[in-house]
Amino acid sequence: MPSVSLKAHYDGERIILDEPFEIPPNSPLMVTVLPTTEAEMGEDWILAARKALSGAYGPEEPEYGAEDLRP
Repeated sequence: MPSVSLKAHYDGERIILDEPFEIPPNSPLMVTVLPTTEAEMGEDWILAARKALSGAYGPEEPEYGAEDLRP
């Protein structure tokens, strides 16, 4: 099985995956505990990126279609 990163959280008793994922029994795992501040900083980066993209692709941006692509 190839390596995969999964989002999860600790509920005080066990680690819970945030999305369903089939893990075979006895699979080796590596767990990294992130500080809360890093998790929050990640959300800030996402919001900043969305704001920058919305400015770059605002209402004044022309609509491009398939005919505008070069072969």
